[in-house]
Order: sequence, then structure tokens, then C-alpha cells
Amino acid sequence: MAEILVERHGRVAVVTVHDPERRNALTRDLSAGLAGAVADAENDRDVHALVVTGTPPAFCAGADLTLLGAAREEGLRAVYAGFLAVANCALPTIAAVGGAAVGAGFNLALAADIRIAGPRARFDARFLQLGLHPGGGMTWMIQRALGPQRAAAMTLFGEILDAENALAAGLAHRVVLGDHDTLVAEAVAYAQPAADAPRDLLIATKRTLRATRELPAHADAVDTEIVPQLESLDSPEFAARLAAMQSRITHSPK
Repeated sequence: MAEILVERHGRVAVVTVHDPERRNALTRDLSAGLAGAVADAENDRDVHALVVTGTPPAFCAGADLTLLGAAREEGLRAVYAGFLAVANCALPTIAAVGGAAVGAGFNLALAADIRIAGPRARFDARFLQLGLHPGGGMTWMIQRALGPQRAAAMTLFGEILDAENALAAGLAHRVVLGDHDTLVAEAVAYAQPAADAPRDLLIATKRTLRATRELPAHADAVDTEIVPQLESLDSPEFAARLAAMQSRITHSPK
């Protein structure tokens, strides 16, 4: 049965696209379920970070090709809904890529803040090989992730990156050896600093990262950061953590 599975590991939600017989190809229903799972995580004060993955053997083989054959704008946007929810998620996100991420599945991987790859990961734009123009903002995401030259290599010339080449290119943040369970466990462990941080501060900081990414000058970033930083100085979380740190310093051996 094709479905979106959600598991909680403390304050980290693991969202799995589950349709292994069809290599987790995105349908309208799966994309709607993925978008719903992201919204549920954002609305749950006990969730601080999100890991997105796919049931082996693939991460996500793209959009359901039978759907694409009859798709028009409304249908395409329905397929986009899942990975765009990840791209727009207010919480920190990690894509745990254990197999092929193709087409719209590549978009899903690109949509996350970082990508952690298993040894069988493969990143494949694929659109032109199908006679299809890229969609869902892929050309925007890939150029920001990899720069214009590598983006052209993957989009126009069909270059496919395995795990190690994705790591070297900066597409993957790290490679984890082992099976899918090990990959997901490592992604959850990587998310722990976010899980331990104040939730509102995480959201504010991710919002600031997006705002400052395109700013032309350092001074503009200082001005953008100053308001949320002042708000964090007045927060009870900062007061409690500062008091705890001062207590540790006071009681540490001389």
C-alpha cells in the first residue's frame, strides 16, 4: 500500500515515502500525504526537526509516469505539493537519501536543508532524458545547491552523481555507510542539536538564513539579524541556559 509513514524519535519526526514496489514514485495522494505530514510536524510543538526518506530500494523515483502522461498544470502542481512543503518547511530538514533520487525525487532531496547519503544513493535530474522540461523549481534549487556549471552538467548533459561524487560536489553533506536503518539513525542523530535547541529560535534562525542568503552586503545581514537576536536575548530559554552555564562555571573545579 502506498502511504506516508511518520515515526517520532524524540523531537525528530521521520517521514517516509512508502511505495517500494513503485520505487516511491510520487502520486497526487503521496504528495498530498507528504505535505500533510510536514504541516503536522510544523504544528506540533514537540517536533523540532524533520527527516525525509524513502523506503528502499529507492529514495524517490520521481513523479508517477502514468500520471505525467495526462498531466496539465493542476496535476503537476499537485505532484509538486509534497516536495514544496519540505522546501518551505519552517523547521530544519534533512533528506536521508538511501537510493535513487530521480526527477521529482531529486527535487525532494534538493528541497531539504541538507542531504545525508547512503552508499547506494544516486542523484539524477533525468527530465530532459524523458523529453520533459524541468519543473517544480528544480533549476532554481540545483543552481543554489551546486552552482551554474554543475547544475548545467546534471540538467543539460545528464550527469548522475553517486554518493561519493555528491559529497565531493557539495550536494550531499555526508555519506553514511551501512543499510537504510543505519542511514536514518545517523540522520536522526545529526538532527539532535536542533532537537535540543529552542523551537522558536530554530524557526527564526532558519527564516533569517533564507533572508540573508541573497543580501548584497554584510551590513545588511547585521541589520536583518539584530531584531531576532534581541528577541532571543529576552527569551526565557536564553535566561535558563545562561544561568545553567554560569552555574557550571561557578561549580567547576578550580
